[in-house]
Amino acid sequence: MEKIGTGQKTFDYSPVRGIWTRLEGPEDVLDLMDKGLDNVIAVIRDAGATFLSPIFDELRGVICTEGTIRSHIGIVSREFQIPGIIAAELFYDSENGTEIILDGTGPEGLIYLAD
Repeated sequence: MEKIGTGQKTFDYSPVRGIWTRLEGPEDVLDLMDKGLDNVIAVIRDAGATFLSPIFDELRGVICTEGTIRSHIGIVSREFQIPGIIAAELFYDSENGTEIILDGTGPEGLIYLAD
C-alpha cells in the first residue's frame, strides 16, 4: 500500500476502505445524496463545515485538510464514530472515485491508496 497522507486522527479506529470523494459545498452534498453514499470518504477543506450534516452519519470516513481534532468536523467525527483525519497533509490529491484506506491504529492518522 502506498501512503498518500497523514494527519490527526479523530479517535482510535481500525482501518476502513472507502471511495475518495472531494466535497466543496452544499451542492456537492445534494448531488451525492442523489447518486448514493456507498463507501464515501468525504475529503473537505473547511474544518468548520456544516454542509456535511445531512450525510455525516452515512459516511465511511472524512478527511479534512484544515483545522484540529477540536474543530467541528473532529468533534462530529468522534460523536458519530466516523473515522476521520484532520489537518491532513496530502502527498498528492487523488481523483474522485479512487479507493483509499484510513488507518487510525497508530499515533497519527494515515491515508493509503488501496491495492
